[in-house]
Amino acid sequence: MNTPATQPPLDVDVLVIGSGAGGLSAAVTAAYHGLKVAVVEKAPVCGGATSWSGGWAWTPGNPLAKADGVDEDREQFRTYLRHRLGENYDADRVEAFLEAVPHMVGFFQGKTSLQFTPGARIRDIYGKTPGAGTGHRSVGPAPYNARNIRPGLRAKMRHQLYETSFLGMGIMAGPDLTKFLSASQGSVTGLLHAARRFVPHVFDLLVHRRNMQLVNGTALTGRLLKSADDLGVDIRVSTPARRLLTDAAGTVAGAEVEGPGGRYTIRAARGVVLATGGFPHDVERRRQLFPKTPTGREHWTLAPEETTGDGLAMAQEVGAHFKTGLASPAAWCPVSLVPYASGRQGIFPHIMDRAKPGSIGVRRDGKRFVNEANGYYDYVAALIEATPEGEPAESWQIADARFVRKYPLGMAKPLPVPLFPYLRSGYLKKGRTIEELARNCGIDPQGLRDTVERFNENARRGGDPDFERGETEFNRYGGDPKTTPNPSLAPIKKGPFYAVKVVPGSFGTFAGIDVDARARVLDGAGRPIRGLYAAGNDQASVMGGHYPAGGINLGPALTFGYVAARDLAGAAAYEDDGSVPAPAARA
Repeated sequence: MNTPATQPPLDVDVLVIGSGAGGLSAAVTAAYHGLKVAVVEKAPVCGGATSWSGGWAWTPGNPLAKADGVDEDREQFRTYLRHRLGENYDADRVEAFLEAVPHMVGFFQGKTSLQFTPGARIRDIYGKTPGAGTGHRSVGPAPYNARNIRPGLRAKMRHQLYETSFLGMGIMAGPDLTKFLSASQGSVTGLLHAARRFVPHVFDLLVHRRNMQLVNGTALTGRLLKSADDLGVDIRVSTPARRLLTDAAGTVAGAEVEGPGGRYTIRAARGVVLATGGFPHDVERRRQLFPKTPTGREHWTLAPEETTGDGLAMAQEVGAHFKTGLASPAAWCPVSLVPYASGRQGIFPHIMDRAKPGSIGVRRDGKRFVNEANGYYDYVAALIEATPEGEPAESWQIADARFVRKYPLGMAKPLPVPLFPYLRSGYLKKGRTIEELARNCGIDPQGLRDTVERFNENARRGGDPDFERGETEFNRYGGDPKTTPNPSLAPIKKGPFYAVKVVPGSFGTFAGIDVDARARVLDGAGRPIRGLYAAGNDQASVMGGHYPAGGINLGPALTFGYVAARDLAGAAAYEDDGSVPAPAARA
């Protein structure tokens, strides 16, 4: 039974439901093209999972690369994706993505507050695959000072994920992170850099009660929100959409929403864009689709709790097709569970620690199961595959005393941050010997001893015949260039020894609403549902459930949000050449 409206309707051209990268990209693009746009967000803050991400977007052929003198032929991108996606390669959607990327990046860089920095050294994950890139295929948001955002809008911004920050301060991948890590090793330059970043952060916490130095995902959503605000987009938080509205012909013409003042309708003359973040917190759909998740609760997602599949449910109510036949239902990421004294449990994503030399991942039998320096998706996929039916999918990241004082091990920070809080809470396990560590973790002691001895012997020679770790540029880039003969490999030999439990998690879902190359939602017969579009993780992944490179969630989210808005605006052809001035920063 529908609740009667308690407020007058709102009339717009385009309604965007959700405020992550896909939704805000659509909103900014539509508003730039002269349309009246409203964004409604279920949570009390905007940004969704994008704000908690690294902010990097896979954008092959982007104009920042061309400005750097790197002009790859599009066939290289196709070749790489054909090999990585296999039977899940959707030629029409991939082509639409590759064609739109340079124009999308050029549009935001040249017309909005969203400024990018090029990922000049960020490699594709599978370096041995034909067409793989060795840099310049990614862009990330340039750091941004939140003082540029008016206070009323700033209050609607999601904060940095605490687990990936240093006391709430975000650290950007690239030179920023490198300098912070060098500070733990006594580098004067690193210590000065850390002080220059941290002292203003403390001041911001005291004065503004939030992090004002926006980097990574917060910089991306902050810049998009500023751009939307400049263009007059109406942004409403704590306003979940309850159902889509259709006219007599079946065209989607708006939605019924529920805001702080009650329920009302928003009529959208051009159409609606769904961008609610997929369904990572829908326990029942997880139970049905996720492997090794018998109850749906054996999985920990990094997405905000509001991502319960609202967009998918509303789309299905008007006939949309739920596309599940992908290689994987979700964008896997290994995570560890962080206990706090308050009783809250945090979730830490193991992004960069696995690749550092001197650490390995093992199961309860003490055996390795994956190239730890490959992508986060590969780690979880291999863990799921290696776990016998009926056993919980879990692993342990093992390291020695030298490692934990030099690099992070999960949530545990290197020097000068002490380890005792993580040991006291049980997050970190410790043992004077490898065998004692194994017993403390419930790992087979002999199995772990044999694994470590074999790994150490090979690491001294700079090789890994078992899993080929350190043989690609992606692996070596994630390692430590000061470590020889292979920056990805070092023995685990100096006690005491440490471990953190690692379990399956995800950034979000890959399965989702079926769409065409214009981001139009399709019904079960493959026909577009008039007036309805999907972007971000509400869309079934254009990568077909694979993870060929970092940023394959955000790159398509930004791009298909841009594509959807241009279609809604009737902008049939790209007006620009996708070029931008030469960038000033490198990552």
